[in-house]
Amino acid sequence: METFFNNLSAEEGTKKKLLRDLTTLLGDTEELVKLASENWTKKTKEDLIEAMEKIKTGCEEIRAKAVVCANATDQNIRRYPYPWVGFAFGVGLLAGLLVNRNS
Repeated sequence: METFFNNLSAEEGTKKKLLRDLTTLLGDTEELVKLASENWTKKTKEDLIEAMEKIKTGCEEIRAKAVVCANATDQNIRRYPYPWVGFAFGVGLLAGLLVNRNS
């Protein structure tokens, strides 16, 4: 069986890391705009800064929604643990059957 992303761990594949990477990217982009914008028109700078602010706002909204969803899921699993154990067992069984069928 081939592994295409052998350096990707469970920690690296989380939404938190994605949001952190996007925030870092935005910060770096802002620095780049400030440094490279000497030859740009004022309108171009304003448009780019406005677009980056919209992206920042979107990232914050995604982060807030992720926290709300994670808390709701946690409460649901704690309230109904046995059905979730059954669900996890079923998903594991299905995944096992699919892997064995393809091997």
